[in-house]
Amino acid sequence: MTASDATQQKLRAFIERIENLEEEKANIANDIRDVFAEAKSDGFDVKAIRAVLKIRKLNDAERQEQEAVLATYLHALGMAEE
Repeated sequence: MTASDATQQKLRAFIERIENLEEEKANIANDIRDVFAEAKSDGFDVKAIRAVLKIRKLNDAERQEQEAVLATYLHALGMAEE
């Protein structure tokens, strides 16, 4: 086996691993879509669920900062509760 053969095999292995992961990613995306569809059919608001998921990814400081910015913007637009 020459060095170029080894390099080609290594490249092929990387490509195949990436292809397998892309397939898994597509399957997971389909599963997530199914769960959202199920939640919607049970009467849940999918937009609200997405917002909750986004918020849950934030740490407390990031969440508080975003809430403060949002409150500031709403107040500036006259949309905030006094």
